[in-house]
Amino acid sequence: MFLKNCWYVAALASEVGRKPLGRIFLNEPVVMFRTEAGAPVALEDRCSHRNYPLHKGRLAGDAIECGYHGLTFDCAGNCVKVPGQAQIPERGRIRKYPLLERWGWIWIWMGDPALAADSAPVDFHWLDDPAWGAKSEYLYIKSDYRLIIDNLLDLSHLTFVHPGTIGSAANVEKAQIRNDLKDDSVTVTRWLIDIAPPPTYARAGFKGNIDRWQIMRFEPPAFVNLYAGATDTGTGAPEGRRQGGIGLRNLDAITPETESTSHYFWAIAQDRAPRDAAATEAMFQEIHRTFVEDWEVLETQQRWNELNAGAPTININSDAAPIHARRILDRLIGEEAGRVQRRKAS
Repeated sequence: MFLKNCWYVAALASEVGRKPLGRIFLNEPVVMFRTEAGAPVALEDRCSHRNYPLHKGRLAGDAIECGYHGLTFDCAGNCVKVPGQAQIPERGRIRKYPLLERWGWIWIWMGDPALAADSAPVDFHWLDDPAWGAKSEYLYIKSDYRLIIDNLLDLSHLTFVHPGTIGSAANVEKAQIRNDLKDDSVTVTRWLIDIAPPPTYARAGFKGNIDRWQIMRFEPPAFVNLYAGATDTGTGAPEGRRQGGIGLRNLDAITPETESTSHYFWAIAQDRAPRDAAATEAMFQEIHRTFVEDWEVLETQQRWNELNAGAPTININSDAAPIHARRILDRLIGEEAGRVQRRKAS
């Protein structure tokens, strides 16, 4: 169900501190905290004595103490103390997960730790690029992570879900769409030429018609980089002349919690006034409204999928990119499972 040998986002950097933080990733409970020197640590979120969650315990220096019987574990997952006895059982060790702190996010590797060093996370450098003003947010969504990917790759829904912000009838009726479907990525390019600005762009200062672009790139397992923006119509945006307009990077990282729940990390980055915190905040609030609307749709869709399990559904033209993204995931998950089985058999 899940691809494991890859980097996922585990938390905003600001969420991980000296108070243990417990989260579930890919059906595995994990506890995160920082050492006294500030380095992030991730361990199995369970005491090896009676499986009590360690995030309900406390930190003692750079070790974490179980809140049930006081067993203590160091940053490598070794059990270093059992109250009331000198002997520490050899099997007391718990798993440690590789972590990276990059671009204001904490990234976790849920698969084979030996493979982590040779792999890099998906590039989201816009989060701390001085040419962009950015702000991030974490959402917990009761939805299959694949439904979120579907939502981000098929923007025909903007007309119907987001009419008060980024949606307009032109999103469906006038969109010029090109799908670039590769073995390891999906890119959807949408142009809307000479259209009235939707409410968010009107509030950003556009008075007349605009040329608007939306370029979505999916990379497995669950990352979507949406480059969107607009200029005054006829000023050359399709040819690359986008000065005087506004460019937005909607950066999306979805980490499955379970088959039906997800951790959703997203950010907006704007290039019109990168040093203007108020401008970044205003655009963040605009896009946040759309995420709240999508949030409701996704959780409703998850519930109705469960209620209507087995009922026939159809595909339409705008499903090409989401379908291909799912095929990529299915292939990679199958290949990874095959490698695991071959190692076990050898």
